[in-house]
Amino acid sequence: MGKKIWLIYALTTTITWGFWGALSSNPMVNGFPSTLVYCIWALTMIIPGLVVLKIHNWKVQFDKKSMIYGSLIGFLGAGGQLLLFQALKMGPAYLIFPIISISPVLTITLSFLFLKERTGVLGIIGIILAMVALPLFEVSKGSEASEFGLLWFILAIVVLAAWGLQAYFMKLANKHTDGGSIFFYMTITALILIPIPLLMTDFSADINWGMNGLWATAGVQILNSIGALCLVFAYRYGKAIVVSPLANAGAPLMTAVISLLLMGVMPSTTKIIGISLAVIAALLIALQPEDNAA
Repeated sequence: MGKKIWLIYALTTTITWGFWGALSSNPMVNGFPSTLVYCIWALTMIIPGLVVLKIHNWKVQFDKKSMIYGSLIGFLGAGGQLLLFQALKMGPAYLIFPIISISPVLTITLSFLFLKERTGVLGIIGIILAMVALPLFEVSKGSEASEFGLLWFILAIVVLAAWGLQAYFMKLANKHTDGGSIFFYMTITALILIPIPLLMTDFSADINWGMNGLWATAGVQILNSIGALCLVFAYRYGKAIVVSPLANAGAPLMTAVISLLLMGVMPSTTKIIGISLAVIAALLIALQPEDNAA
């Protein structure tokens, strides 16, 4: 079980991020600004941040490498979050998250080229199936996409790149920086960016400070923060080339499925095939022998 701890962390990220993504746009629909959604998310990062710091006896690494990598990871993640909330304001989650789920392609490529990471046969098959599943599940073609314009798509691509790079640097940083310190810098950078969305917020407009606005946002975004914390430790104990397809691809696919179900939409045969391939891919990655997967 000890060697498979990365899998527990990765699956926790997949589940929490899956539900977070599917539910995150609801408060915005109910009148809570996307800019303030970012602020609430940044504040919820404090809760798991304090937990992990306590586990690490309140010790944070302040050496040059830890500060640079930690800040880079944090700004890539927080910047991606800020753009994601804007994208969700313009387009539906079931279109946006399948695009973001392609981010592991960038992570895997960088890990293969620069970290020299390799995986076994089951892992390779799982990764290939995950990548094959994504275009099958992508639902942004046709009239559905044109209905929402183009900006949401551009923002989703930028988020894809930011999170693909973040995952790579997260694994790189884990070689010399502990998970608690990495999450500390992720939390600090998220909080540093708060003034930007605050300046973008129109406080003269009606803002839903009620249960289905502010408080619903807080409840949903804590899932996001818990998933982020677990992802740090998934990369610490597992290979990026395996963790990335399972968490960074699996969670957005799960989001898309939940979003479609909540909307009462029946996926096409192609999308059902994509979902099935994604599930099989996750199982194969999970069954990869210990000496190859970690």
